[in-house]
Amino acid sequence: MSLFSVILASPYIMITMKLFSTFIRTTLAASAATLIYTSTCEAKEIRPSAKAAHEVITRFAGEKLPVKLSLNLDKQDGRDVYVTTVTDGKLSISGSSPVALCRGFYKFMKDKGAAINSWSGNRFVMPELSGSEAAVRTESPYRDHYYLNVVTYGYTMPYWDRGRWEKEIDWMALHGIDMPLALVAQEAISRRVWIRLGLTEEEIDSYFVGPAHLPWMRMGNISGIDGPLPASWHTDQIELQHFILDRMKSLGMKPICPGFAGFVPQAIKRVHPEAKLMETSWCDGAFHNWMLSPDHPLFRQIGRMYIEEWEKEFGKNERYIADSFNEMDIPFPAKTDPARYTMLADYGEAVYRSITDGNPDAIWVMQGWMFGYQRNIWDAPTLKALVSKVPDDRIMLLDLAEDYNHCFWQNGANWEFYDGFFNKSWVYSVIPNMGGKTAPTGNLEFYANGGRLKALRSAKRGNLTGYGLAPEGIENNEIIYELICDGGWTADSIPLDKWLDNYATCRYGQNTPELTAYWDGLQKSVYGSFTDHPRFKWQFRPGVARRGTVMADSNFRAASESLLNASGSLSNSPLYINDLIDATVHTAGAKLEQLTADIDSAIIKQDSHRADSLIAIFTDIALTMDRLLLSHPDHRMEKWIEMARAYGRTEAEKGYYETNARRIATIWGPPVDDYSARIWSGLIRDYYLPRWLQHFEELRSGQKFDFATWERQWVEQQKGFSEATALENPVEGCVRLMDMAR
Repeated sequence: MSLFSVILASPYIMITMKLFSTFIRTTLAASAATLIYTSTCEAKEIRPSAKAAHEVITRFAGEKLPVKLSLNLDKQDGRDVYVTTVTDGKLSISGSSPVALCRGFYKFMKDKGAAINSWSGNRFVMPELSGSEAAVRTESPYRDHYYLNVVTYGYTMPYWDRGRWEKEIDWMALHGIDMPLALVAQEAISRRVWIRLGLTEEEIDSYFVGPAHLPWMRMGNISGIDGPLPASWHTDQIELQHFILDRMKSLGMKPICPGFAGFVPQAIKRVHPEAKLMETSWCDGAFHNWMLSPDHPLFRQIGRMYIEEWEKEFGKNERYIADSFNEMDIPFPAKTDPARYTMLADYGEAVYRSITDGNPDAIWVMQGWMFGYQRNIWDAPTLKALVSKVPDDRIMLLDLAEDYNHCFWQNGANWEFYDGFFNKSWVYSVIPNMGGKTAPTGNLEFYANGGRLKALRSAKRGNLTGYGLAPEGIENNEIIYELICDGGWTADSIPLDKWLDNYATCRYGQNTPELTAYWDGLQKSVYGSFTDHPRFKWQFRPGVARRGTVMADSNFRAASESLLNASGSLSNSPLYINDLIDATVHTAGAKLEQLTADIDSAIIKQDSHRADSLIAIFTDIALTMDRLLLSHPDHRMEKWIEMARAYGRTEAEKGYYETNARRIATIWGPPVDDYSARIWSGLIRDYYLPRWLQHFEELRSGQKFDFATWERQWVEQQKGFSEATALENPVEGCVRLMDMAR
């Protein structure tokens, strides 16, 4: 995918404006009337406190929180530490940060088999604390615990409100996360910068994309999809980001906020006609953006303006992320030309300086997905040149996807390939999810004892300072995230059988032989492998030459049956029911996979009776899957749309947000069709099933169906979903569906 080469000329004249603390209308001399959206909130210093940790614990444990609980914040530099002690029935936790206190409480309760905190629900039963227990000290082997991916803000988080963010920040604290991405309101701040430069509201609006697509605009991949953003979006996002950052900082977290990566509206040519922009290209030329050359003073000046505007609104921050080469070529000469490395070094320095011009104490954070994904572009000399003019402690490289390196690409560890990242600070990370797909995947043994131990023990580990996870989407595969987070707080191996026994006890209140068989079957199938983009064929547009990739084989089927067999003792556990629904639906999904081929074969052979019978079974299974998922707290398209519509202040805005939410989960652009591939209620009965029924009819009649138009119309409609009701008894529904899927 080609990128660009940009040459910019003379400096520009900055248009200065006073920013008010309320929503105002101002007229620029150089442009038409333009709106500036600001906030009534004020940037303030937030100090970490034990009180903030206590509030997290209280929200989690509720009325069952032990009365005899003591939290002591003992601030320290370096790696986080916590100590748990029980004296005469009183639990005392001391920790180096509020996050360490939360993690200490959560781990203590998990060791007792008393607690689990997950997206689909919590379980907490206060264990009996009598007598005394010796102090247990835990020190993380890492200074930083990283979380989130730039695109999580598109696939999962674009329509979250304060309540959902509060829940997630609590989840982070309990799981020991202290360095999350915090990208909300990036466009509101960019807008202020563009206005200061003299762009009009219309020019900015034509550049911005819909909320769910913002991550790719930020990385220079796209522009203009589902725009313009409503004016209320910016004010709401600013207020929401104040809440997010205040809460994170009260817990001692070190949020990574957005910086300027060089991407600008094409309309900047109007106010800076001397600027020569090169169009970026992504996804085989389907999408575009524009970027300034970093060797021009305007690049650093805009970067400084952005940091100034950010910190004027939200206060000082230390870490800023800027990604300029996401899945795109480097716009410099070939590797054989020495000029390539000089230009890369100058580029890295310009990005770093554009951040530190605004905040001299700031650190540049950079995602490293391409370091393993695009080694045809990124070799050791290339990366070394890029970071050569940045001080070792002023850049942090996120080694984003070591599970891909080891389990899928099998191209070796990045920290070895890039010689310890040349002594730059770096974070070991994995990507346990792509696109928010809900199908199970992930190698439990690798996450327990694979790459992280190799990195810690490697002679080439360099300046390894952090550990984390960068899922593209969350609210799925909860066991994977629990295991990964536990790995961030120990330098030792994790005995997986023992860990799984404890996980079952924490989640359901007990482990049983049936559950042990369940874990065994999962490790022989979906959780003993690593599948890139696990999707069933029936989630693709019919006629696309793709096959399903979910490892729902006979071992998975046996595991699901074992889980179902545990229903006698666990049917009163909401978390068990959630997991049973997941396992049963994916087992049935494998049956649908088989039926797509069987039905096509019957139609081609003109066996109408068999085709009709199989289509009826296909439809019944799909609709039963859909009805089961209506009982799941997360796997519902209806919930996704409700969140999106709630952002709208008018019916028009509600419809706009709904369209954007429908698009990201289905056709995306197109042509990134069916990438997200959620197995959700609503999506099955109103999108996947109708497409395949139409395909079967097309195959019978020989008359081509315009799937692209149908899909676009489905995305653009705003009439809710067809009527459906949840099954009255989900466990009985799982029994029936398992029988149907034989």
